[in-house]
Amino acid sequence: MQDINHEKKTWSDMATLRFGQHIIKSSVVFLRTELSFALVNRKPVVPGHVLVCPIRPIERFRDLQPDELIDLFQTSQKVANVVEQHFKATSLTIVIQDGREAGQTVKHVHVHVLPRKKGDFSRNDNVYEELQKHDQETLEESSHWRTEEEMASEAADLRKYFN
Repeated sequence: MQDINHEKKTWSDMATLRFGQHIIKSSVVFLRTELSFALVNRKPVVPGHVLVCPIRPIERFRDLQPDELIDLFQTSQKVANVVEQHFKATSLTIVIQDGREAGQTVKHVHVHVLPRKKGDFSRNDNVYEELQKHDQETLEESSHWRTEEEMASEAADLRKYFN
């Protein structure tokens, strides 16, 4: 017999997720599918810079299973559409840094989704330079990172698009 009194899980009830060596609190996750999740960035290059990751902690793009690859890209597309709309952008930069020499600092495949606007960088390709160095700061420089409250607030705003 099925228990009909089960409660629907809320975002705060969800288990934490791993992002490489980091533990991600559910409060900063705004979308979760069977195989992927999307979270806000602690130090965005531009407002609305978010990440989409496979749930399974996979270091390199080549190691994704076909179903994970499909879900990661479908989820990235959904997230990109929402982020562009929500942050009133006119374009997107969508990037995967695959390996240390490519600028990957967290050993977990992830898609950067950055909403773009005219003039947000003096030279358009400067976005890649900023992306390369954006989270390579030491813990002493972590005062430039957003607070958990700021990140949770942004995640809550974005989560509304997916409910």
